[in-house]
Amino acid sequence: MNLKTIYKKFEDRKPKPEGKYKRFAILIPLIERNSKLHLLFEIRSQKLNTQPGEICFPGGGIEKNETPMKSSIRETCEELNIDESNIRVIGSTDYIITPFNLILYPFVGILENIDFKNINFSHDEVAEIFTVPLDYFMKNEPHKYYVTTKLDVPEDFPYHKIQNGRVYNWRTGRYPIIFYEYKKYVIWGMTARIINNFINILKS
Repeated sequence: MNLKTIYKKFEDRKPKPEGKYKRFAILIPLIERNSKLHLLFEIRSQKLNTQPGEICFPGGGIEKNETPMKSSIRETCEELNIDESNIRVIGSTDYIITPFNLILYPFVGILENIDFKNINFSHDEVAEIFTVPLDYFMKNEPHKYYVTTKLDVPEDFPYHKIQNGRVYNWRTGRYPIIFYEYKKYVIWGMTARIINNFINILKS
């Protein structure tokens, strides 16, 4: 290995999180109802293996050679049965890296030239859709709770190779769990965290 080769490796390289992560893209869909902006939500179908019945935004796994933004549009089209021409992406919020080897890339999009009542969503993936006025989130702070994250170190870990062995002072983390409550709906977890970040950007 020589310096010329090292320079070549790094001259156009874009940094990414180190390690193996599953990447997901999400759309925060804004839609106008009764002359007011609303956020559109899905309730996941009970047929799904992952998080059935939970409230979420449209989104899913990023496919090979697909940008996060393209993925958010594709997933929204598939789940809501709308055309790509009905979605105008206006920007992105902060992406989230979770302790569970997941990266989430949320985008903000306007649903255009479509009436909420005419959205014929995919019943294979979605049980129900509903909207919440944007003003509700602007005016109401969420409830926030924190849980401690720590390493679950296996018994066969080579403690003899580290300082202090079994009594090593492992770092812990503080993980936020956020709740919004609107009428009969409890919006929590990653979806609520994405909303909270979106609202903080609007207020900043």
